Amino acid sequence: MAGFSRTSVVALIVACGAFGIVTSHEASAADEIQNANTTQASPVPVSLRPISQQQLDGAAGDSASWLHSNGSYAETRYAPATQINTSNVAKLKPAFIFQTAVMESMETAPIVSNGVMFLTTSYNHVYAIDAVTGKEFWHYKHKMGPVTTFCCGPNNRGVAISGNRLFMGTLDSKLVALDAKSGNVLWSTQIADPEEGYSETMAPVVVDDKVLIGTNGGEYGIRGFVKAFDANSGQLLWTFYTIPDTGSEGVWAENDAVGRNMKRDIAAEKKTLAEKGGDFNKTLGGGVWMAPAIDRQTRTVYFVVGNPSPDLYGAIRPGDNLYTDSLVAIDLDSGKYKWHFQYIAHDVWDLDAVSPPILIDVKDKNGQMIPGIIHGGKTGFVYVHDRRDGRLIRVSDAMIPQEGVWTLPTPTGARMLPGANGGVEWSPMAFSPKTRMAYAANLHQPMTYQVEEAAYPGGKLWLGGAFKTIPSEQQWGRLVAVNVDTGKIAWGYKTDQPLIGGVLATAGGIVFNGEGNGLFRAFDAATGRKLWEFQCGAGVNAPAVSYMVNGKQYIAVAAGGNTQLDFKRGNSLLVFALP
Repeated sequence: MAGFSRTSVVALIVACGAFGIVTSHEASAADEIQNANTTQASPVPVSLRPISQQQLDGAAGDSASWLHSNGSYAETRYAPATQINTSNVAKLKPAFIFQTAVMESMETAPIVSNGVMFLTTSYNHVYAIDAVTGKEFWHYKHKMGPVTTFCCGPNNRGVAISGNRLFMGTLDSKLVALDAKSGNVLWSTQIADPEEGYSETMAPVVVDDKVLIGTNGGEYGIRGFVKAFDANSGQLLWTFYTIPDTGSEGVWAENDAVGRNMKRDIAAEKKTLAEKGGDFNKTLGGGVWMAPAIDRQTRTVYFVVGNPSPDLYGAIRPGDNLYTDSLVAIDLDSGKYKWHFQYIAHDVWDLDAVSPPILIDVKDKNGQMIPGIIHGGKTGFVYVHDRRDGRLIRVSDAMIPQEGVWTLPTPTGARMLPGANGGVEWSPMAFSPKTRMAYAANLHQPMTYQVEEAAYPGGKLWLGGAFKTIPSEQQWGRLVAVNVDTGKIAWGYKTDQPLIGGVLATAGGIVFNGEGNGLFRAFDAATGRKLWEFQCGAGVNAPAVSYMVNGKQYIAVAAGGNTQLDFKRGNSLLVFALP
C-alpha cells in the first residue's frame, strides 16, 4: 500500500448543499501509524469455514447467513427466516450493542457467516465479531494513502466474502483482500487514481473468483467504470467504462423515461458538439455507487450509473451523456456491453441512478411472468424492466411529490422537485415474493438548482453550480410499498426525517427500516402498520440484515448517522432478538 510523503496535515473541506463533499489531502504521521495494522483481540472460532461459490449462489435461501451486502446476487434484501414475525416482533429486545472506534456516518451492511460477523465503518475499518455476543475477534484499520477525494462522507458499505477472504474498496481507491480469520492483508491493488477524484465506498461483489467493483467520483470529473479483479491475486481482468469511447451523445432524447419533456435545447447541444467535439468524454462522470446484481443463468451483470460531470452545468457536455443515469447490463466473463436503458438524458439536476437493481420475475403487459429487473429512482418512481433486453414494462405511481419537472437550473436558482437527493437515494430497496411488493425508502427535500459556468478543475469538486434545500419548506421521508406487477402503491408511511439507508424484508411478514432520528422500526409488510420501534441513539442510516445462530434469529443494523444529510453521528451496531 502507498505510504505518506510528508507528515503535515492539509485538509480541504467543502460543504455543498445536502452533499457534504470532503476532500482530504494528507493525514498526519500519527494517523498513518494508527491505520497501519490489524489488532487481534481473540481467536476466530474454528466454526468459521471457507465460503464456497455454491453457498454464494444459494444465499437467498440461507436463513442462517447473510453472505452478500444485499442478501443475494438478486439483491432482494429478503430474509427467509420466519422466527421473528408479525405476531411477536413487538417483543424484540437488544441482544448486544457493539461500539466501534469510529464516531462517524455508518452505511455498512454486515456479512454474517457461521456465527461470525464482519462489519465496516467510515474510514475503512473492518471488525470481526461474534454474531451472538458481540465479542471482538480482530480489528483492521486501513492505512490510507496520501490523497483521498470523496463525496458525501467517508463511508463504507461493507465487505464481500468468498473462500477465506474478505474484500473491501477504500477511500483512496484501492481494493484490499483480508484473511477472514486473522484480518491480515493478503493483497492490495490500486483501482484508480484518487488525485483524479476516484474513491470507493460501495461493497464489492464476488462471483466465480472475480471481484466486481465500480467507482465513485461523478462530482469530480472522473470517467466511471466497473472493474473485475482476480480474487486470488488482485490482477485486473476486465474494465467496462460507463462512458463509452464514442457515441455518448446517444439518440438526443427529448423525454425522460416517464415521457416528460426535459426542456433541452438540442440544437444548441448539437452545435457545441460540432464545434468542440467529444473531448469531454473522459471527464463525463458516471460513477457506480452500489453493488451490481448478477444473473447466474445468463452470466449477466446489472448495475445503475450515476450523474454526468459537471453535475449542473450541461453546456459543455452535449448529448445524452451515455451511460449516465442508466441501467446497464454487461457480460460477466468479458465485461462487454449487452444493453442499457437511460432514465434521464443530459441530466442537469443530479438525479443519478443509484439504488441497486433487483432481479425478480415480473408480469409483462400481457400478464405473463418473465425475467425482470427493478430499480428505485431518485426521481421517485420504481421502474420495472424486462431483464433480457432492458425494455421498460411499467413505471410505478410517484412515491414523492413531482413539482416543476423539468425546470432548468438558473444562475439565481430555480425550484424543482424531486431535489437532488431523491426520491430513492443510494438506499437499497427490498422485495418480498410473498406480497409481490418492492419496499423503497424515499426522501422529500425541496431544493433550488443554481447553475454557473465551470471549467474542468482537474480532480477537484466540479458541480457547475449548487443545489440547496429550502429552509422554509418541510423535509420528510416516506417508506413505500409498490406492487411490481401493477405499479400501484399499496401503502406509504410518512416519517419525520428524509429516509436514507435501505430496507430489509423478511418471510415473517416484516419490513425493517431506520431513520435519522435514531428510530429503528418494524412494519407489517402487507399493510404498512407500525409494529415495533427502538431508539438507537444515533441515526439509523444503514440497511439491516438478518441471520440465525443455533436456531435463533437476529436482526442487526448500524447506528452511526449520516454525513450527507447530517444526521446524528454514532459508532454502534445494534443486534436484536426475541427474549
